[in-house]
Amino acid sequence: MAKSYPVIIIIEDDPPIRRFLRTSLATQGFSVFEAETGKQGMVEAGVRKPDLIILDLGLPDMDGVAVIKAIRAWSNVPIIILSARSSEQHKIDALDAGADDYLMKPFGFGELMARIRVALRHGSRLADNGDAEIFSVENLKVDLLNRLVWLDGEEVHLTPIQYRLLSVMVKHAGKVLTHRQILKEVWGPSYQDNAHYLRIYMSQLRQKLEAEPTQPKILLTESGVGYRLKI
Repeated sequence: MAKSYPVIIIIEDDPPIRRFLRTSLATQGFSVFEAETGKQGMVEAGVRKPDLIILDLGLPDMDGVAVIKAIRAWSNVPIIILSARSSEQHKIDALDAGADDYLMKPFGFGELMARIRVALRHGSRLADNGDAEIFSVENLKVDLLNRLVWLDGEEVHLTPIQYRLLSVMVKHAGKVLTHRQILKEVWGPSYQDNAHYLRIYMSQLRQKLEAEPTQPKILLTESGVGYRLKI
């Protein structure tokens, strides 16, 4: 039987934050379940098969990054980090482990809902096997099956590496990808520390696909962390 409401699991050890999230998300039509430890959260994830997980990194029994890695071993469910840890390295570690997005505490519920909507759209694309579809955003269309790209209805010629970079961004549309994740997928594991490669080719891609390359609307920069393709 299909789910009546999207299911969200909150893995958070702070009771007031859990209570606020549970009440607020329920008013938005979500079915909400809670866990106060990482181990409880992983059990809930296995039993409930959620549409999305909200995860704190500072859990009492284990680090949130370990929870991400454990869940990623069997599921692509979108994971949004909600954490007081503010350093870029904490964000990078969580995203490299497989999180979809990262929101700092204190947070606004409106922003959290926007992030949830984006993450659910990304999860839906994965579930629908979007590789066989034409991806469309703004005035850009990408046919991954036939390796074709159009801008304003006109076909755009990309070099093999430019196309490979764009295809990786499309396959993970809506998700924040770290520099290392993109470098690994586009160039291979031995290039994970060659961030200048990525900057050069991202700039080239923006020159071809963005109306104003210095103020991109599609290929977005996540400062100090990586990039995200708008959906």
